[in-house]
Amino acid sequence: MMKNLYQGKSYQMLRRIGITAGAVIFMAGCASTPAPTAQMAVSRAAVTEANNAGSNEFAPVQLKSAMDKMAAAERAMTDKDYVLARQLAEQAQVDAQLASAAARTAKAKKAADAVQEDSRVLRQEINRKTN
Repeated sequence: MMKNLYQGKSYQMLRRIGITAGAVIFMAGCASTPAPTAQMAVSRAAVTEANNAGSNEFAPVQLKSAMDKMAAAERAMTDKDYVLARQLAEQAQVDAQLASAAARTAKAKKAADAVQEDSRVLRQEINRKTN
């Protein structure tokens, strides 16, 4: 009888220790992941810059991806899923930077093509006048 009583108390004590340890680990996990407010701000700025750089015209797929990921990051922040929010915000930032670079490249190519065309027309005009 004494042995069963001792085993019952021992089991209860181990169970309490397990529950307490689980609660401590859970609380530590929640406390160790701060809200990624700085990353969110940087990512928002990158998306805005991409939009202002003309990515809507020159890199619409990359811009849409950045905007979709930023919206998902905002939802994750609302849900307090800070790990997911940080990951999505970082991905949105990279997509926005890619969209900005693609837009700048496309604009530069367009400008270079225009200069080349102007040069061609000018050469034709010079050749016409010299002949």
